[in-house]
Amino acid sequence: MIWNETKECMSRDELANLQSARLRKMVSRVYHNVEYYRKKMQQIGLEPGDIKDIEDINKLPYTTKQDLRDNYPFGLFAVPRSEIVRIHASSGTTGKATVVGYTRKDIETWQECVARILVMGGLDHDDIVQISYGYGLFTGGLGAHYGVENLGATVVPMSTGNTKKQITMMEDFGVTAICCTPSYLMYLTEALEENGMVDKIKLKKAFLGAEPWTENMRREIESRLHISAHDIYGLSEVMGPGVAGDCKFHTGLHIAEDHFYPEIIDPETLEPVKEGETGELVFTTLTKEALPLFRYRTKDLTSITYEKCECGRTSARISRFKGRSDDMLIIRGVNVFPSQVEAALLEVAETTPNYMLVVDRVNNLDTLDVLVEVEERFFSDDIGELERLSKKIAHTLQQALGIQPKVKLVEPKSIERSEGKAKRVIDKRVLD
Repeated sequence: MIWNETKECMSRDELANLQSARLRKMVSRVYHNVEYYRKKMQQIGLEPGDIKDIEDINKLPYTTKQDLRDNYPFGLFAVPRSEIVRIHASSGTTGKATVVGYTRKDIETWQECVARILVMGGLDHDDIVQISYGYGLFTGGLGAHYGVENLGATVVPMSTGNTKKQITMMEDFGVTAICCTPSYLMYLTEALEENGMVDKIKLKKAFLGAEPWTENMRREIESRLHISAHDIYGLSEVMGPGVAGDCKFHTGLHIAEDHFYPEIIDPETLEPVKEGETGELVFTTLTKEALPLFRYRTKDLTSITYEKCECGRTSARISRFKGRSDDMLIIRGVNVFPSQVEAALLEVAETTPNYMLVVDRVNNLDTLDVLVEVEERFFSDDIGELERLSKKIAHTLQQALGIQPKVKLVEPKSIERSEGKAKRVIDKRVLD
């Protein structure tokens, strides 16, 4: 729930009033403390007094990841460096790292938002939670860690890697919940199954994020580990994990709207789309002190609903992500997202959720090869059975994508596993 000062669930009108008050305060503070934003506002003739309520948010300029890189490292900070108690940063694999800072109050807000999602997923102070996100500049590990501590539960700060030790700690410590990427949990699941450990651990919950994953993958994880798996969403530029998460009904991710105001826009026209329509998710931070952002374009594609959830919460919910606008592949004029491939493959019982897309250009024509891991039994002397399965998968993918890919079936574990975010695409066209 999102509570007011009397600890009662806020109505949409009460929430809008709170958002308006926080927006006015934030815009005024940013205007006077961040030269970059002040110049952008002056260029369009916008003064802090022009922002009177939350409906005026569309007057503010958009912010992109490039803006953070252009102001590297501390150019967008709205407080003196002496008030910054922590710094995180992205990997910077496609350019300069994006640097984010936190005041002590920001850390408190962050851990509260993560704790809300853990409670929404059914955790309490009696749980033992293994954090298998990476620790360090990446926000996942420490973000989840502080949220678990705020809840009063026990933290096992494993970080990523060393699968054998991960499993040992899960068994020896009686771990009841895990926080990691969905692809890494699938990797752990394989190891648990191979060692006959699934029924020897006490795991009951998983909070998975940092990469897109499908509803079919959630069901597979839940079925194989006999647990409930929850989506936790965030991004370092806005805060880190804890911006949104799903409840037991899995009908969308509840946004912490008292701290992060969401918009859904058309990524081409930048105009808002209707409720329920897919577009790019945009966030304005309402309470961040160190790095407040106007209308930050996340590149994540989703839709939003303001209908009351079955769980009773009235906060806005975003749907499971279709992908990212910058991850979209255009193959022979058709838009293809890796998540579409994953969803289609999980409909074929003989496959595993491990795959790789290889995009190339041959004789000026785009090609799509899909490498798919299948069960060991298909690599026998029965070539006909292998061909039948290959055609079945190709047909399923064609129905889902609208183009005909070339399917190559490969043996289990032949596709490289990742202990962090899974790499699903090799686009050789960008190497031309």
